[in-house]
Amino acid sequence: MSAIIDSFIAPPCHDDIQILCQDEHLLLIDKPSGLLSLSGKNPQNLDSVHYRLVQTFPGCTLVHRLDFGTSGLMVVARNKAINAALCQQFSQRSVEKVYSALLCGHVENDEGIIDAPIAKDPALFPLMSICAINGKPARSRYRVVERFYQGTGLPLTRVILTPETGRTHQLRIHCQQLGHPILGCDLYGGLEAPGAEETPRLMLHASELNFIHPVSGEPVNARHAAPF
Repeated sequence: MSAIIDSFIAPPCHDDIQILCQDEHLLLIDKPSGLLSLSGKNPQNLDSVHYRLVQTFPGCTLVHRLDFGTSGLMVVARNKAINAALCQQFSQRSVEKVYSALLCGHVENDEGIIDAPIAKDPALFPLMSICAINGKPARSRYRVVERFYQGTGLPLTRVILTPETGRTHQLRIHCQQLGHPILGCDLYGGLEAPGAEETPRLMLHASELNFIHPVSGEPVNARHAAPF
């Protein structure tokens, strides 16, 4: 098996993490685009959501991650017991995650399902691939919000994406599979359309997060609109 070598060096992120809600058990935050969720092995990739938060909230741990370029809602546990309880909800797929995105081109159907298994391939790292033989099941739903033109005529579609599974790069590769990559996605074709090459970020934002508070038992329905 080929060894995976990660040569990525994250550029400095000058945007702050916004704490939307907090109690003694957990934090709800808005992660800025361009910030790692966890620090990398390379010392140049020290800055991250976890690195910043642990300075103020010692003992906090991440329950899930967002890609470097993705912005939006994350829930952070403030102790190990809360982490375990939230992780159980994620593993049981009882947590609902909803994303907002801009896709290249005009998506034909108003809604649909992308059902395509995703596999890791060390030879292609960091890319994932669609593979019916070795891939793990992956399923995403999409719903069109609007179709419009940007700038000098770049056709775009604003969509709501709901992943039913949680594979690495799932939404990015599924949108590519749909034929409409996420605008600004450097790995899966989101910078290739004429007029898309100057896009400043990945146009993907975690806009909704629904789960059960592990202590109160009350539903938490978090919303945070996309900045694009």
